[in-house]
Amino acid sequence: MMGSSVEFAWLLLAVATLGVNNLASGGCSGKCCRGKDLSCATTDWRMDRVYGTCYCDEGCVRTKDCCFDYFTECPAQDCAVSEWSYWSGCAKPCQASVRVRVRHIEQQPGNSGEPCPGLEQQAGCREYRDHQGGNCGLNTGPAFITSMEFGKGRPKHDSYGNPLDPGFCVEFTLASRTTHCTVENRPHTHWMRYITEGFKVCVACQPPAMRNNSGSCQGDGQESDKEAVLHWQAVGNPRCSGTWKKVQKTQQCSCPPQHSFLFI
Repeated sequence: MMGSSVEFAWLLLAVATLGVNNLASGGCSGKCCRGKDLSCATTDWRMDRVYGTCYCDEGCVRTKDCCFDYFTECPAQDCAVSEWSYWSGCAKPCQASVRVRVRHIEQQPGNSGEPCPGLEQQAGCREYRDHQGGNCGLNTGPAFITSMEFGKGRPKHDSYGNPLDPGFCVEFTLASRTTHCTVENRPHTHWMRYITEGFKVCVACQPPAMRNNSGSCQGDGQESDKEAVLHWQAVGNPRCSGTWKKVQKTQQCSCPPQHSFLFI
């Protein structure tokens, strides 16, 4: 009887020692791997409660054979990006063109973390001075418009530090628009899809589009009556254009964001 007790005690000690050794060498502690790596494996309990070979690479999440402590030892790392840079100047002076802003990756995603978003944005724009600093003299033609979102970075002061006129808003009823407004898929042209006949839209006239000598924006209909059919064109897609009729001039725009635009 005594011999059996001693043998049983030695058996328990052996099992305990084996368990400790497995615990020390198993699991994902210090073994996390990027991508799919079949060599990134150990022997321990898997998350599905099966004991055997388990993995600590990012691919195990998809194949469902991660070690039990994968999400503790290898937490997901989402992509981190910097703030947007300032908008660049327009690609071409004195005409409708494109400006760009970028951001950079500060941390790559890991362990099935969220992927990185787009790192570049483009927006339609229009310069009011040429490369020599001279005024472009744009006083006639259709109203050039863009999304209100791309006007947030406009200057609030002139080059001498004096505050600029805050501007005003003009409400229009859309009379027509070309089909090219609805087929654009580029990120900086999605706003054009909301240009629909019959809807009221608000268009803000703000510096630098506001001409200081007249206090108006090109194509805002300031000198036209309500029955006049005026022309507009979306900056960023010259084929997206149409007509509208002026409703009224207001101090601030009150339309929903998708129906609020900006004179360029």
